[in-house]
Amino acid sequence: MSKNRIATRGEDFAAWYQDVIAQAELAEPAEVVKGCMVIRPHGYAVWEKLQAALDKRFKATGHKNAYFPMLIPESFLKREAEHVEGFAPELAVVTIAGGEELEERYVLRPTSETIIGHFFARWIQSWRDLPLLINQWANVIRWEKRTRVFLRTTEFLWQEGHTAHATEEEAREEARRMLEVYADVAENVMGMPVIRGIKTRSEKFAGAERSYCIEAMMQNGLALQAGTSHELGQNFGRAFDVKFQNKEGQLDYVWQTSWGVSTRLIGGLIMTHSDDRGLVLPPKLTPLEAVVVPIYRKDTDRAAIVESSHQVAAALHNARLTVEVDDREGFTPGNKFFYWEQRGIPVTLELGPRDLEAGVVVVKRRDTNQKESVPRENAGAFVAALLERMQSEMYARAQQRLKDNTVVANSFDEVRQILEPVTAERGGGKFVLAHLKDDAVCDAQIKALKATVRCIPLTDEYDGPGKCILTGETVPQRVVIAKAY
Repeated sequence: MSKNRIATRGEDFAAWYQDVIAQAELAEPAEVVKGCMVIRPHGYAVWEKLQAALDKRFKATGHKNAYFPMLIPESFLKREAEHVEGFAPELAVVTIAGGEELEERYVLRPTSETIIGHFFARWIQSWRDLPLLINQWANVIRWEKRTRVFLRTTEFLWQEGHTAHATEEEAREEARRMLEVYADVAENVMGMPVIRGIKTRSEKFAGAERSYCIEAMMQNGLALQAGTSHELGQNFGRAFDVKFQNKEGQLDYVWQTSWGVSTRLIGGLIMTHSDDRGLVLPPKLTPLEAVVVPIYRKDTDRAAIVESSHQVAAALHNARLTVEVDDREGFTPGNKFFYWEQRGIPVTLELGPRDLEAGVVVVKRRDTNQKESVPRENAGAFVAALLERMQSEMYARAQQRLKDNTVVANSFDEVRQILEPVTAERGGGKFVLAHLKDDAVCDAQIKALKATVRCIPLTDEYDGPGKCILTGETVPQRVVIAKAY
């Protein structure tokens, strides 16, 4: 495959995904470190925009950022039996440091509930110390056997929130509140519609009482878990002796939550909006909103056109937009348009001799490829309004895709028939709504189809009670079944 050709989604969705990442210079596999990735500047700039959107909301809900060690004593993980069992296959362990074998081995952080529980026990004595609302921006290590850039790598970046509360009700409210924060960012910043739900008991986070999630549908119909929020109950409080004196003067264990999203959101962003020409970024997450490309054939035209291009850029800047003028020498206009198209920049503006004479600039939107001539004096206001429209229309298209590819099944055979043709390479996936008991045996039979129960939706829009397609027992509502990343 030639360097500039991107595989189409129809011929090979998995190859298309990798090609888009490579052509946009978002990231690349770190071949010298198995399973890891290098996030390149353009990709990291997208992550910084996501970070900012999330961090603003975390702080608005009372959370403060902190940082905890990456090295966790192995004994800490063993204190919560379900937790260590759930993470054991993915752990990376340090046994030698400073040239000597360690008395106690350290685990490279797969998640931080245990070490944060240790410090919570030191910081919390009274109900007056609660709630304690902490967030950490960090990297984690999970030894993955099969990796894919952004979606699943051995090392990745994320945030993990950890909170302690005086009552179960407060902890549950916190877990649900943070799930809504994630859904807000997914839908209103990423332009990616999600289903809010609760995980089955088999799929919940190791050590949690309940796990909530947001599930997104990619363009090939496969699901992507885009964020999780967990009620930890008093499990880690008991394991790490995190006690407090309540208002009645009695000692009790705290009720905890944890919640997190990671750089896999960038993978979700790519697979939600991008096309066969390359990356498409929603305006709210693009590092650069617009680029002005001067077009001239004669050197005598260059000075006037470049000067006018900078004037257009200034008008966009005055409208509080991020903009560049691509006046690089040695590149044709076609090279420049291709360069910015591959990087998903939402708007390009063309200014040539005829446009200069007519007093207009040609505005092209990345998502639909549509062009429109606009008076130069109106360029700032026009592009600002266009970006808002693009953001809402990109969300609407993804929402319609989710609606069109969500189907109902009333038997296990129907579920099988719907899901059997689905592959990660070709797509054709659906979200299947079916009545299913929250039971490990039922989950296992769905997994035999190489699918999973993604969630039990939190809203009642997905139908009411019905008979489980496997046991025949009455269950409260349908679940979402899909093949997933």
